[in-house]
Amino acid sequence: MADFSTRDLLGGGRTLQAWQNLISDEALFSSIVTSLLLSVLTVAVMLVLLLPTMIWVRLRAPWAKGLVDFLCLLPLTIPALVIVVGLRNVYLWVTYFLGESALTLTFVYVIVVLPFAYRALDAALSAIDLRTLSEAARSLGAGWVTTIRTVIVPNVWTGVLSASFISIAVVLGEFTIASLTGYQTLQVQIVAIGKSDGPTSVAASLAVLVFGFVLLLGLSLISRKRAGRRTGAAELTAAVPLGGP
Repeated sequence: MADFSTRDLLGGGRTLQAWQNLISDEALFSSIVTSLLLSVLTVAVMLVLLLPTMIWVRLRAPWAKGLVDFLCLLPLTIPALVIVVGLRNVYLWVTYFLGESALTLTFVYVIVVLPFAYRALDAALSAIDLRTLSEAARSLGAGWVTTIRTVIVPNVWTGVLSASFISIAVVLGEFTIASLTGYQTLQVQIVAIGKSDGPTSVAASLAVLVFGFVLLLGLSLISRKRAGRRTGAAELTAAVPLGGP
């Protein structure tokens, strides 16, 4: 992909024109900005809705865990075409109140990323003693918002990052829903440009892949760093005797 996107198909040799088009092409640049904004909004809405719900279910309604698990994994079994058709009437009201902006796809994308985000957050919450942490914070006078923000989230930060990065990758790579609803997101624009300008289309696709790789690499480095800190703290605690200074 790097070789093809830098190849001058007409004059021979190498050129960076395809990569310059990512910024100079107004339609492509606009679609890039739209997809990035969709990623940020999708992650924000997903975390605000999903993380407090999962915490509440674990602490107050453990009987509902199976139901939440089923609902969050359900989008995996429903084709994108069915989702679009099912939400068509709902989106008539969404566009009526919020306009026909592509950013309204946020609501659909939150549903699409639920299975991936749920698994990442569920694994992180299962790795900590959530009840003890929350009860300790509450006994010291912290409200629920403060408990979640300052006590629980720092302990599941790797899971939050994992859910966020996976959601960003899913949104940046989503084509079917955006195409069926007629919005010009990055993937839709890549397909449209590919019909007339192959190198630019490939350059944009490669940029998305590299961006996703950088996010996953960053997640891996952060996870290792936090694991190293926990291991060091555990070794230091074990090395200090109970009556020591």
